[in-house]
Amino acid sequence: MTFKIGLLGLGTVGAGTAQILLDSVGRHPLLQELEIARVGVRSPDKPRDIDLPAGILTTDLESIVTDPEIDIVVELIGGLEPARSLMLQAIASGKHVVTANKAAIALHGAEIFTAANEKGVYVMLEAAVGGGIPVIQPLKQSLGSNRIQGVMGIINGTTNYILTRMQLEGADFEAVLADAQKLGYAEADPTADVDGLDAADKIAILASLAFGGRIKREQVYAEGIRQVSAEDIAYAEKLGFVIKLLAIAKREEGPTPQIQTDVEDRLQLRVHPTLVPKQHPLANVNGVYNAIFVEGDPIGQVMFYGRGAGAGPTASAVVADILNVAAVLKTETEPIPHPLLSCSHQHYCAIAPMEDVVTRFYARFLTQDSPGVIGELGTIFGKNGVSLESVVQIGMRENQAEIVVVTHDVKEGNFNHALAEIRNLEAIVSIPSLLRVL
Repeated sequence: MTFKIGLLGLGTVGAGTAQILLDSVGRHPLLQELEIARVGVRSPDKPRDIDLPAGILTTDLESIVTDPEIDIVVELIGGLEPARSLMLQAIASGKHVVTANKAAIALHGAEIFTAANEKGVYVMLEAAVGGGIPVIQPLKQSLGSNRIQGVMGIINGTTNYILTRMQLEGADFEAVLADAQKLGYAEADPTADVDGLDAADKIAILASLAFGGRIKREQVYAEGIRQVSAEDIAYAEKLGFVIKLLAIAKREEGPTPQIQTDVEDRLQLRVHPTLVPKQHPLANVNGVYNAIFVEGDPIGQVMFYGRGAGAGPTASAVVADILNVAAVLKTETEPIPHPLLSCSHQHYCAIAPMEDVVTRFYARFLTQDSPGVIGELGTIFGKNGVSLESVVQIGMRENQAEIVVVTHDVKEGNFNHALAEIRNLEAIVSIPSLLRVL
């Protein structure tokens, strides 16, 4: 039995996927039953380092997703359009879909999954989060009996690389970003990575899997690392922390909610730079590596770790999904209504507004060198229900005092109310840094 593959895109991941499919020696025997039938590209005459069978390249991507001979469409072109439309066309044509497209899944997953459910086909997305790290399948299957309390991780390699370099070298953000772009670790337009948007796409997908509900991507809070300075990293080090861009999805504490379509879970969904205690497992995840930390009942804590991007790791996940679909097709078992899709429930999870989130904060203030400033800060914080763990005057900078504050757990709305008052103090010059603490 031969299963025909239609591949959309032959970039870094597409070429890596094709290479695995063409070189089956020593790999899973089912690979020998997979055939790349057609490959959709923008420039068929572009030189490539892969030897494809003659005549399979085409610029007509629609003809691939509607070709009656193709069994599985692999979407690796990225972006929202035409990727979304092509996946929907493939599904409408009764084809199974494998994708690495976190943006399209995060923003249009509900539409895609609904169409796939109605048509009775598979949509596989292991490669959409964490590159080659196997986390999607474990959340859907291996951990399916658990009540997941939270999913948290470092899921963007570019920002982790930048923060690691800043920590090791004491360098500023802009300098490390420029170097990362030269080395190919950051895109020419790094916005999606450094502003937390890529991580927000990914945590939306992980949350839908973990909590059995759909997620509205626009409700995921996203804050990037542009404002993280070398000074903040140095101060965090002195306080026993490292700074990481964390993506966090967790249930709010309280009565156990019922998991059903007419009752919504209330979740926290956020991406932001965070001070992580040095003893936490995520503190030692450096460079381009990713790690996803899952906590559930009864399993406790589990962490998935590995390379989160690149041709090899991501292509590995793509081909694993292709093999999973082919294995089911080979048994000639009829697909069930939603066997391997991202979530089994149709309701949207309720997302807590950021002002209701309870967390700890690190804040750095530049003030006039005048007596009583620390007392004024303490008074305003106390009045707004913000308990302080530590207040330290670090030193002087250009005749201005530098004060670092770390809070206990506090409702974010209360902290922001306190900051609004503090900004009106005559002695406050600026508040260069506001970071959350794990």
